[in-house]
Amino acid sequence: MTVKIACIQMEPIVGDKAGNIEKSLAHIHEAADAGAQLIVLPELCNSGYVFESKEETRALAEPVPGGETVAAWAQAAAERDLHIVAGINEIDGDDLFNSAVAIGPQGYLGTFRKVHLWNQENAFFTPGDRGFPVFDTPLGRIGALICYDGWFPESYRECALQGADIVCVPTNWVPINGQDENRKAMANILTMAAAHSNSVFVACADRVGTERGQPFIGQSLIVSYTGWPIGGPASPTDEQIVYADVDLDDPARRSAWNEYNQNPLGDRRPPEYQSAR
Repeated sequence: MTVKIACIQMEPIVGDKAGNIEKSLAHIHEAADAGAQLIVLPELCNSGYVFESKEETRALAEPVPGGETVAAWAQAAAERDLHIVAGINEIDGDDLFNSAVAIGPQGYLGTFRKVHLWNQENAFFTPGDRGFPVFDTPLGRIGALICYDGWFPESYRECALQGADIVCVPTNWVPINGQDENRKAMANILTMAAAHSNSVFVACADRVGTERGQPFIGQSLIVSYTGWPIGGPASPTDEQIVYADVDLDDPARRSAWNEYNQNPLGDRRPPEYQSAR
């Protein structure tokens, strides 16, 4: 079955929750009009990212799935027969989480909470405590990471070992020290490597713009299990939707690489990984 994926690259405005939800819905419907069935939105796209205090972070957070953002996205998913993975500012009791919510046409599917927090996120959020869940859907098995999680090979591998067909990555990539402007963004390179070494499709939706002095680099992309981009990279500065048609059941993804090697998942030798834990 061929699935059309859309990664929505947008510019949320910190503090403008209602406006961010409205903008995300407009992009969701635009992608649905183009035939998208699986839509990925950026990290913390309902609240913005650069918070000035934990109090501001808390004021912009909401329970999942009981908040207004999930309700709005779930209504769009039901109306347009969509699956959506999107970054959200979550509150659960006294804890705040940088989360990604998965939604299908029938409603809420589950939540991934960012495991590896970046920089000032550590001052506002609690590290994720649910591991790396993978969600069964009619499209295939969908995993999720958020931004800095992608710098850890274990993140993708945990999803792949649970049978993920695609890993969706809401993200807010920032400039990396030493980046050569004539080369692909480091985030793109890491994504391509992870897709190839885990035999999974990867869909990354980044944001653009500068928020309270922090620039973001855009360049959203969709990568085949072969490791090569099939959608994007998008503009480093402009709002844009990146599309790709993929066969999540592609038998070649599970085929042996040669007479002696299955693939990096099938050829693993866990007893030799002495420092894995």
